[in-house]
Amino acid sequence: MRLTVHLDTFDRVNPMAFAILWLDKETRQWSREGHFGLDLPEWGALHVDCGNTLVCAAHSTVPVCVLEGLDLNQVEGPFESEVGRVQWCAERGCDMTSGHWRVQCIDVEQTEPENGVFATGEDTDQADQAGERA
Repeated sequence: MRLTVHLDTFDRVNPMAFAILWLDKETRQWSREGHFGLDLPEWGALHVDCGNTLVCAAHSTVPVCVLEGLDLNQVEGPFESEVGRVQWCAERGCDMTSGHWRVQCIDVEQTEPENGVFATGEDTDQADQAGERA
């Protein structure tokens, strides 16, 4: 199951700040599909702690933000239009900033992405070699 989650209302960071994230519930990875005014990596790892989803950079357990109440361990859910509070943690040395998350779309089909952003192992080596040739 893949979820498209919209993050917004981070007025203290930027009045128009938002991010759209694609969350993969099975692989526990995410990618940034669109953003403005929020500094976050292109992709990373998801961790669940006490019913909250921690959105972390790749190879890290330190959250960029915490989606409060979005529990990826639940068998039933989440559902489209579900909403909750998000704590933005990425601004080091600043107080956490609150915003909102909303599930925009849920995709339950098992399809391979056209461009795999979560390359690992051999795929990473092949992608690196292809990039060197370009």
